[in-house]
Amino acid sequence: MCKRFGEIIIGGEGKVSTVDMLLYEKECWEQSFRHIAGVDEVGRGCLFGDVVAAAVILPEGLIIEGVDDSKKLTAKKRDALFEIIMEQALAVGVGHVDSRVIDEINIKQASRLAMKKAIEGLNQMPDYMLVDAEKVDLPLPQRAIIKGDANSQSIAAASIVAKVTRDRLCEGLWHEWYPDYGIAIHKGYATKLHREQITTLGATPMHRRSFLGRIMAEQQTLF
Repeated sequence: MCKRFGEIIIGGEGKVSTVDMLLYEKECWEQSFRHIAGVDEVGRGCLFGDVVAAAVILPEGLIIEGVDDSKKLTAKKRDALFEIIMEQALAVGVGHVDSRVIDEINIKQASRLAMKKAIEGLNQMPDYMLVDAEKVDLPLPQRAIIKGDANSQSIAAASIVAKVTRDRLCEGLWHEWYPDYGIAIHKGYATKLHREQITTLGATPMHRRSFLGRIMAEQQTLF
């Protein structure tokens, strides 16, 4: 459900929210910034696949109930909110950086690059960026917010878009390419199943060699 700024927001259990998810956005609006992009990434700690970032510009004053850090939400809730965000947003951009580049430049720089690509993919350039604990290499005003996806609706919306986008790749195309690795189940993270399959089958071209460490050392054969 969507509401406009000024209405009381009731959580799923009927309690008034104690976190003002528009606190940072309000500060920007008060300084006459109008197109505020929330930016976040997912897949930073995975052994497999791209790091994926999203940038989302929501209309000024819009409140989307239930938007929160994507990690706190069920897959069903994320999917429902994803559809609302895509419908309500003024602009959405998504950026990908693959495992080869991650290995070349390290995951921190790859995450920043994915965020930059997400911003550059917007059809409406923002005049301010709220970023989850990072700095984006673009000449735009920005603010890095620790735990931004739990404290800013714009960043939380970006985290949902990035998470759903990446999860759908894990469950669809990436699973089809590498069906024996359980990608659809663990989404590329270092679960016991995933580590066992890497040890047994070897690393795929989409595995991050720089992340595998001891797992790679234990392998006898690599793809």
